[in-house]
Amino acid sequence: MSDKSKLTLGESGIYDAKGLGAPKVALLGLQHMFAMFGATILVPMLTGLDVSTTLLFAGLGTLLFHLITKGKVPAFLGSSFAFLGGYAAIAPMQDAAGGALDNSRLLPYACFGVACAGLMYLLLSLLIKLFGTGKVMKFFPPIVTGPIIIAIGLTLSSSAIGNCSTDWFIAVTAIVLVVACNIWGKGMVKIVPIIIGVLGSYLLAAVLGRVDFAQVASADWIGFPVHWEKTAFWAFTDGDWSLLVTSVITIMPIALATMVEHIGDVSAISSTVGKNYIKDPGLHRTLLGDGLATILAAMFGAPANTTYGENTGVLSLTKVFDPLVIRIAAGFAILFSFCPKFAAVIGCMPAATVGGVSLVLYGMISAVGVRNIVETRCDFSKSRNVIVAALILVLSIGINYSAAGAVAFTLGSITIKFSGLAVGAIVGILLNAILPGKDYVFNDEVPDKTGVSFAVKGN
Repeated sequence: MSDKSKLTLGESGIYDAKGLGAPKVALLGLQHMFAMFGATILVPMLTGLDVSTTLLFAGLGTLLFHLITKGKVPAFLGSSFAFLGGYAAIAPMQDAAGGALDNSRLLPYACFGVACAGLMYLLLSLLIKLFGTGKVMKFFPPIVTGPIIIAIGLTLSSSAIGNCSTDWFIAVTAIVLVVACNIWGKGMVKIVPIIIGVLGSYLLAAVLGRVDFAQVASADWIGFPVHWEKTAFWAFTDGDWSLLVTSVITIMPIALATMVEHIGDVSAISSTVGKNYIKDPGLHRTLLGDGLATILAAMFGAPANTTYGENTGVLSLTKVFDPLVIRIAAGFAILFSFCPKFAAVIGCMPAATVGGVSLVLYGMISAVGVRNIVETRCDFSKSRNVIVAALILVLSIGINYSAAGAVAFTLGSITIKFSGLAVGAIVGILLNAILPGKDYVFNDEVPDKTGVSFAVKGN
């Protein structure tokens, strides 16, 4: 491939970014770090975990994932929101009356439960390796994965709207900058719309006096991001074995939802990039990488890792698909994890800026799900397909926005909660497996554009 073809900003995208030059590639990596930053640091802010530790293991987890997947999949691993309910159950930050609690002693136990949830990924990876991708992927046709991808974006949408509502002027500024740069921008402006949207709206907010930089002034320039008393290892020295067992039983079932999310995310990345990552490097490798990254992060006191939809949205916007750019973003995350002052600068970023950028990116995730359904020609004249898609969407979104926010059941004295996405995914998978009239077969030898090929039988 010539340098000229590599640099073409067409629909096919850029698969080798080296021809852009080191400065531009570094800027692209920085954009991916910015894209994941807001959501990634939000999880420790909501749970009481450490922001710098989170950044470190997001970077290390991403590099580990790329190592295991042979450096082929342009995925960034950031903090998983799916486990927030698990952290809240084991280490709540508020009491029933809404008063603040010091949950620092309980967090290591929650982290141990998350690490055990990561073992579920390893088990599924082993099963795929032993029995083949087709035996598993027949449960995940586009009529299942498409609506799941759509639901992932839509269930995240409320957080984007909530952040935007703090200052709609700043949020709209971010949105306008991202859209304008992506549609009318030329050269690098078209490739880095997220950075421009973030910096432009952040600077405007600062000029208008809407940013409080007090925490930046008090933050140190250099600091080690790992703290022993916040790691899962510390829970063993504390020695509350009952709490350890409770955390495992409470948090491990969440992996049922996150593994389905993983398959949906890999499908979304495949669809966006136009390569079949489920076949090569293989779903067993992507699951193994995600699972090991989650175990590593949780054991050292960081949130569970997951393939990040924000960065998939950036891929879709920029058309730069080189995994090297993601690894550079991981390097930046590791570097900045040792600088508490930088984390404070980003922590001061207006919620409206994060909301405005997220509004675009979350919408892109759902749009990729729609594309997945369209390009695989799912037949919605068949009632069984309509029912499967409808229940996935209604359950995933409806439960998420219900008063309870989850489906809960008790196991002895322990309450286990399943998110709307978990319920929707499980119901969709079961219905698709049970209902007659399947019109697809998995064929990883002849993938289509989406990277998830289910050839229609007959015609």
